Amino acid sequence: MKRYDLRHLKDDFYGRMLELVESSATDEVSIFIFEIGDFSGVQKSSDLIKEAGHTLMNSLKFNEVDWTIVVKKGVHA
Repeated sequence: MKRYDLRHLKDDFYGRMLELVESSATDEVSIFIFEIGDFSGVQKSSDLIKEAGHTLMNSLKFNEVDWTIVVKKGVHA
């Protein structure tokens, strides 16, 4: 399991998040933290993970401005 802090990317973290998941081993679990802003990033990141064939295992508010998701890389991704 690896943890990635993407808060420094603000609302431009989607590509980097997917790149990190894709470069991990099959069934690897990754934890990502990012700024949520208007909450649209939460749904967008969830959709992106699902469309790429991975599993969103958990999604929760970390504090007032940050969100954390836990992703498991899919077998066929």
